[in-house]
Amino acid sequence: MGSSRPRGEDVLLISDYYRPFPRQRQFRDSPAKYRLFGGAAGPGKTKALLWEAIRQACKFAGCDTLLLRRTYPELESSLLAYFRRDVPRGLYKSYNESKHLVTWTNGSTTRFGYCRNENDVYQYQGAEFLFIGIDELTHFTLKQWQFLTSRNRCPVPGSSCNMAGATNPGNIGHAWVKALWVDHVPPPGFERSDLYDRDDYDFIRARLDDNPIYANDAEYRKTLESLPEHLRRAFLEGDWNVFAGQYFDVFDFGRHTARPEDIRLEPWWPRWISVDWGFQHPSAVYWHCAVPIVSPPSSVFSSERASQQRPGGSSAHRPYSGPLTDNCELQAGNCRIVTYREFVQNGLSPRMLAQAIAERSGREAISEVFLSPDAFAHRTSEASIAEQLGDVLVTSGLPRPTPADDDRIGGWQLMYQMLESDAWVITDNCAKLIDCLPLLVRDDRRIEDIRKVDGDDAADAARYGLVSGGRLAGVGTAFGLSRAGQPPPLNRAGSGAHFVTGMPLDEQIARQVSATDPSSRAIHYQRLEAEAKKFFRPKPIPRRRW
Repeated sequence: MGSSRPRGEDVLLISDYYRPFPRQRQFRDSPAKYRLFGGAAGPGKTKALLWEAIRQACKFAGCDTLLLRRTYPELESSLLAYFRRDVPRGLYKSYNESKHLVTWTNGSTTRFGYCRNENDVYQYQGAEFLFIGIDELTHFTLKQWQFLTSRNRCPVPGSSCNMAGATNPGNIGHAWVKALWVDHVPPPGFERSDLYDRDDYDFIRARLDDNPIYANDAEYRKTLESLPEHLRRAFLEGDWNVFAGQYFDVFDFGRHTARPEDIRLEPWWPRWISVDWGFQHPSAVYWHCAVPIVSPPSSVFSSERASQQRPGGSSAHRPYSGPLTDNCELQAGNCRIVTYREFVQNGLSPRMLAQAIAERSGREAISEVFLSPDAFAHRTSEASIAEQLGDVLVTSGLPRPTPADDDRIGGWQLMYQMLESDAWVITDNCAKLIDCLPLLVRDDRRIEDIRKVDGDDAADAARYGLVSGGRLAGVGTAFGLSRAGQPPPLNRAGSGAHFVTGMPLDEQIARQVSATDPSSRAIHYQRLEAEAKKFFRPKPIPRRRW
């Protein structure tokens, strides 16, 4: 095959197979070191990125180029699919299927890769790439981008190293991508901001109308127009301000997430579950664990599981029954919460949801199950959602649900402060929660609160877990919020006894008795029982006035 083809001939041949639209041509011809293409969905971003890597590889013999997606399934369904479909076999020398490596006729290469985890970028340490293209750049973190810039180098004379991204607004990298290319300012976490040069960053904005293939596709446009408002503005209009007022702007994928296999959760550490009930909307369930901060910290976050035993007993699964000892005190500020499992699904009855929770909990010792307060209301003649859930959970050896603290503003503040102080870690198998947090924005009408949107069920469930379960990890007093991290509001200050449906009365009374001596406890019990009779007494039917 034409390995003796004159230099530059392959570049001329590319025009036979790829004829860019005007916006794609503007992207190709930009002289900026770092280019960003896109905004809206459908302008041909991925195709432009693929052919840019091919063009530069064919232009300079003996150089390497790199194309990335966040996960392998995404890579397979986009860049690799375009390569197999659109690039003719005669244009390249070979393709190694197992390494996803194309060798061009001039000896240059293009590698297709992915970086599922934060540290996967280090597999390219020591490599040199003339061109690096990242599809859906907002799926990546600033740290990943900055590390890859150090790999953007090439010894081939006359070559000019550069990088490019293609993306829509939104996702975990929205804030830093918007800062660099749209606002032209260094984002938080950008070290040596004095070295930032806005002329290095060129944003080629493109919309659906810039692609002749989709410009007149009424069905595709209708699909985008039917999306929820924030997604419609992002995908149809390419509006980067759709996430203005991002609440969790401190959230960083690499800093606040970890692989499940890298975290050692001892069976005696307190664990609890938080649930946001839904039927049409998804039910969201999260499992949390209070992890003592010991020295060195790596002993907690380690893939090597030591065969340790609970102080004073065996390592068998046991309910948490008090403070841990032997340098593992669960004191305020001396613990972090790890959210380590996720289950999100709609269309499940309360009993089906409870069964799913029980199956995923296995033999773990769960201390509490915190459920959204609205699930305790009787909506039909049947038992409440909380009662239905509880019946199945108790049969499976799990606690009956208790009402979660639904202090929204205090809860969001607690979540933010825990992220800010590295007191909350989310394992990256909690994909819905990780995707959701960066998209939450402040409510215009109530600035301290978060605007409710479709898909925020994961955040609500996590909030229940951190606020109501925080007392097990000792985080409430550490952050000084008035209610965050305190026990569920069964007995609010100044309101006397408090009761809910769907929870055994004896347990509710026991939670509200604070006296220690037997006589005082007995008096307190009698008073609460009398209050309970009044609370659960059938309400008289009001007389109709004529």
